[in-house]
Amino acid sequence: MQTRKKPERQCIGCREIREKKQLIRIVRTPEGQIALDRTGRMNGRGAYLCDKEECLQRARKSGALGRSFKAAIPDEIYDELERQFYDTE
Repeated sequence: MQTRKKPERQCIGCREIREKKQLIRIVRTPEGQIALDRTGRMNGRGAYLCDKEECLQRARKSGALGRSFKAAIPDEIYDELERQFYDTE
């Protein structure tokens, strides 16, 4: 019997490939809003980050999020993502 292959995605910060469940999805909705998608089910284009502060900082410094979404990402969006990213629910 074959086991199902688990979906993998690449972190836009450290560029490591990990299981999709280990990463946090950031989505650009069809309306153009950018938000964290903790469920992994929101509509829109997604980018994935490890749950590490340095990965978010690398993505911010390199502009990887903007390239993923093919749009300029203002600093206010990164600041809001940082607040949401580290918000313990």
